[in-house]
Amino acid sequence: MSAAAPGSAARGHADSPASAAPGSPASAAPPLAPARRDVLRRRIRWIVAGTIAWNTVEAGVALSAGAVASSTALVAFGLDSIVEVLAASAVAWQFSAPDPEARERTALRLIAVSFLCLAAYVSVDAALALVGGSAARPSPTGIVLAALSLAVMPALSLLERRTGTELGSASAVADSRQTLVCAWLSAALLVGLLLDAGLGWWWADPVAGLAIAAFAVREGVEAWRGDACTVPVAALTGERAPEADAPHAGAPGAGTPGADATGADATGAGTSDASAPGSCR
Repeated sequence: MSAAAPGSAARGHADSPASAAPGSPASAAPPLAPARRDVLRRRIRWIVAGTIAWNTVEAGVALSAGAVASSTALVAFGLDSIVEVLAASAVAWQFSAPDPEARERTALRLIAVSFLCLAAYVSVDAALALVGGSAARPSPTGIVLAALSLAVMPALSLLERRTGTELGSASAVADSRQTLVCAWLSAALLVGLLLDAGLGWWWADPVAGLAIAAFAVREGVEAWRGDACTVPVAALTGERAPEADAPHAGAPGAGTPGADATGADATGAGTSDASAPGSCR
């Protein structure tokens, strides 16, 4: 029996999936199959359609209830819903193209602008409310609307984030973050309306609004720079990568010096991290 080539055993152990360093090509997810990519794109379109429909209704109810109750918080919430419609429309426009990736940068810029507009309005509105000390009349309609939005928006945000992460779409992930901001605004509105109605703490809502506005500014800047980088969906869900993706004994490139678990040679040819799902484009 012939002796193994020098260093072959060590190389074979180092190239095994269990010992691959995080972030290396051996641990990178394989590229999406065309069929799976089409499924995810359709799902994104359905998600943004639902987001647009919900926020359109939400805006109408909030603006009407805010006018009746003289509530600046409700009016601001209605305007936030309009901003969310604009952001979701940008993603819908992107994914209506045969090649959505070609519109990624423009969609990110539109989302960034909507983030910054939202932050500017909420900041001014909250500051005026704090300075003026005006208290709105109780609004049962506003309380119900905020509670419903707090139940719907986080679910839409999570679904869009997971789908956008798997697809590797920075714009979808950025829009999911804006949807989450809307959910936090719903929580702030609900708490503010309840504290105002029950304890007379009229300042609770504008203070929470200022904190959320600061977060919206950060997200807007990141979206403008294209830093809405996604992470592997397994990191969000806790799922492990399918073992079927690991190389099997006897497979092409398995145990071959200079080949890693993806079948790429030492020169780095093969699947790159940039094309893997979850990477920023």
